[in-house]
Amino acid sequence: MGATPGTQDLVELANKGLTGPLKVLALLTILSLLPAIVLSMTSFTRSIIVLSFVRTGIGSQQTPPTQVIVGIALFLTMFTMAPVTERIVEDAYKPYSAGKLTETEAIDKAVTPIRAFMLRQTREADLALFYNAARMDFPKTETEVPMRIAIPAFVISELTTSFQMGVLVLLPFLLVDIAVASTLMSMGMMMVPPTSISLPLKLLLFVVVDGWHLLTESLLRSFA
Repeated sequence: MGATPGTQDLVELANKGLTGPLKVLALLTILSLLPAIVLSMTSFTRSIIVLSFVRTGIGSQQTPPTQVIVGIALFLTMFTMAPVTERIVEDAYKPYSAGKLTETEAIDKAVTPIRAFMLRQTREADLALFYNAARMDFPKTETEVPMRIAIPAFVISELTTSFQMGVLVLLPFLLVDIAVASTLMSMGMMMVPPTSISLPLKLLLFVVVDGWHLLTESLLRSFA
């Protein structure tokens, strides 16, 4: 049985994809959601939290400045997400530009590497939490995981991992603070602020062990 003229028009419209105004609307929507995407679907969260723990542990107030920490976290994010971006360009953007994929097919192709990256960093317990909350059966393959479950599970896992790394970062600085405070109390110098002595010692310790190199290496390895 042949399709009616109205049905044929709908099919042709679907095959052609979005019209010009709808493409502009979709682009503006993506741009407005870009900060949320960077925060919740990339390695940015872990990087910025661990770097903030370093500044807190050293106790150097606003050194390095927040802008510097955010800049480092952004460039680390660009580095770690480069393989994902390359896959999106090869599998989704180039075929779409060549007219081989529709908008919907291109989005599906672009989501696949992002979801794979997030699930590699997501703990199974966090994933199960949201599946149980949604009363859905646990999937057998990662392609069956919807983004509405993958994203919050990934964010929770990233917060857990970044706080675990933050504890390891803070422990050496805490030991220095305890040692300085105990030494000052044993010498009866209770009026001397411990931070005035512990801050140079912590900075010296961080520089001697090449702290920024070790920290960056640990962050990059954690995403391997």
